[in-house]
Amino acid sequence: MRFKVAIIFTFIVLLFCSCGMGSNPTLLDKPTFKYVPETTEAPPEKDIVMTFTGDVSFADNWHIMQYCQANKVTPVDLIDDALKAEMKNADIAHMNNEFCISTKGTPLQKMYVFRGKPEYAKYYTELGIDFVTLANNHCFDYGEAAFLEMLEVLQNENIKYLGAGKNSEEAQSPIYYEIEGRTVAFVSATRAEKNIRTPEATEESPGVFRCYETEKLVETIKTAKQNADFVVAILHWGTEDSHYLEQVQRDTAKLYIDAGADLIVGGHAHCLQGIEYYNHVPIIYNLGNFLFSKNTIDTALLKVTLSSDNKLTVQMIPAIQKNCHVTSVLGTEDGKRILNDIKSYSEGIIIDEEGYITEDTGV
Repeated sequence: MRFKVAIIFTFIVLLFCSCGMGSNPTLLDKPTFKYVPETTEAPPEKDIVMTFTGDVSFADNWHIMQYCQANKVTPVDLIDDALKAEMKNADIAHMNNEFCISTKGTPLQKMYVFRGKPEYAKYYTELGIDFVTLANNHCFDYGEAAFLEMLEVLQNENIKYLGAGKNSEEAQSPIYYEIEGRTVAFVSATRAEKNIRTPEATEESPGVFRCYETEKLVETIKTAKQNADFVVAILHWGTEDSHYLEQVQRDTAKLYIDAGADLIVGGHAHCLQGIEYYNHVPIIYNLGNFLFSKNTIDTALLKVTLSSDNKLTVQMIPAIQKNCHVTSVLGTEDGKRILNDIKSYSEGIIIDEEGYITEDTGV
């Protein structure tokens, strides 16, 4: 009799435990997302590889998806194998989601508004992307209902989002990855709009995390630093279609590094901008477009490696976006030209032919 009772009890426990398996992930008040390596044979300490891109758009009313629909391909097909391999092999891969993912809402009164279908979120998974930044000037293009649907879609696809949320607490919260006993934190905010149309998240309303005033972002970085070994700040800022920096980019970058940021990555300008170091911390001011339009434009995949002994390696893998495709040109004459152009926009750096960047200390 006791044996039968034990079997029945065990069955009930297993039944209730299994009910929670496969449920959609939710963002916690202070989200901590643990990276689980694909193999258990990894050494106790390993290098942490991160990749970052600039603007990506799967909007139905814009070039990339129009090309895909006309040619019966997907955005994944438009990125060359070398770049896809870098993203898929990275421990943490990022893209900037420069559109709204939804079927709902009405467009805001602005010159350009971008919206793509919810099923397009799967392309991030196919590319190996772990999280996207929403702190930009297009995530709210179709209003609150569309924005909230996008958050739900990304959660259901297990793509983390950063820099925006259902309220200010979620929008401002860092996300954390733990890899082999080390924690990497990411924070993101925007100051991209000259005429502000995208709402700022409040205690009771959804929106983005703004950093026109720096105090909140400084505090967020400090909090992240208290809970992580390495902090990345991703900013949406700068003048569109210009390689030249706004002084506020340089000034505030230093504030964020003083607060604890170990790497700063920027986007929004639709073109590459310069790189410099402050207190030995690299500032990648703008990655521009990555897979965004049909225009021919220089771009790059940023690859950052944090070694097991905490040394940082920064590589810009040069690429060209052309006719709705993006192709690595590393090791070609175009690649050399792009890297030389980046150096010309930069101060105090050395770039070799493989795109590896180091601080020029004058020694």
